Amino acid sequence: MPSQAKSVKTGADAQLWNRMLILHAQVESRLATALQRRHGLGLSEYRALSFLDQAPDSELRMQELADKLGLNQSSVTRLVGRLNAADFTYRDLCPDDKRGVYTVLADAGRDRYREARTTYEDTLAAAFALVGGGHPAIAAILAAARAAH
Repeated sequence: MPSQAKSVKTGADAQLWNRMLILHAQVESRLATALQRRHGLGLSEYRALSFLDQAPDSELRMQELADKLGLNQSSVTRLVGRLNAADFTYRDLCPDDKRGVYTVLADAGRDRYREARTTYEDTLAAAFALVGGGHPAIAAILAAARAAH
């Protein structure tokens, strides 16, 4: 690829990425605010409950949960500590590997997640509409992503 064409493509990629970052930042902020105000949950806490709700037997190894959330081990340990303290989850040892620790979704956690899910979904849809409505390029990104889904 000639260097000029490569430079144009790279510049376009950087613009695309910046638009996606704007979308991400604005949507995450709205989601975090709504979940905290209405359900007393942080965004990472909500997502942890969601991943656990979707997992087989409603449990995940700590490292699996960390990977899904994009958190390091110490951050997920603190997060799970908060969920355990709220009785939303509990720890369980892996029967095959005593060093392995699972986080298991408790009934109270499942209830809180399901209560918060509507808030999350409604806030997400509203945020997409608001952010996309103010930025035609972001609206195009959202339309393309929805069409690919």
